Amino acid sequence: MSVPSQDIEGCRAAHVRLSATVHDLSAAALAAPSRLPGWSVAHVLTHLARNADSVIRRLEGARQGRSIEQYAGGKAGRAEEIASGVARTPETIKRDVVRTSEAVDQAFANCPADLWDAPILLGSGEERPASHLAASRWREVEVHHVDLGLSYGRSDWDDAFVARFLPDVLQSLRSRTDAAALLAWGLGRGDAPLLSAWG
Repeated sequence: MSVPSQDIEGCRAAHVRLSATVHDLSAAALAAPSRLPGWSVAHVLTHLARNADSVIRRLEGARQGRSIEQYAGGKAGRAEEIASGVARTPETIKRDVVRTSEAVDQAFANCPADLWDAPILLGSGEERPASHLAASRWREVEVHHVDLGLSYGRSDWDDAFVARFLPDVLQSLRSRTDAAALLAWGLGRGDAPLLSAWG
């Protein structure tokens, strides 16, 4: 496996943009609702920080020849970490997002080329090569940056991000809705069908 350079660079640039958004956020902005139902901006940022930790943990596990679950304690552990993380001070939440993003960048930069082939576990329990971590982190940051509901929107996604991930999302549509309804919509013969949750 060659080093996933495009994904690493996309991820690094996404981290820079996220850190710029986070830098001047007030306590009120952090407490405001995000675009995700039931989550404040602080919830989304805390999730992004814990996701960064999960990237580093799994990459380190791969280095040691071990497959580690994405979040300690699975979905319940993930939810607990987010809920407790939201109660921290605004400055702590903001520093956490920036620090963990920088740690991911450093981990990717220091990753030996042959480690990108090593197996890691997704949250679903499926196995993928470690190279998947760079792509998934890039996507996570870009999508949740929009979910914050602040100044960054989908129109800010660059062409490289859209080109990288749109084919995967399009391929998933058939399994997320009625195929005939999807075809009718694509042909201009019906409304856009309801989709099951992504991810």
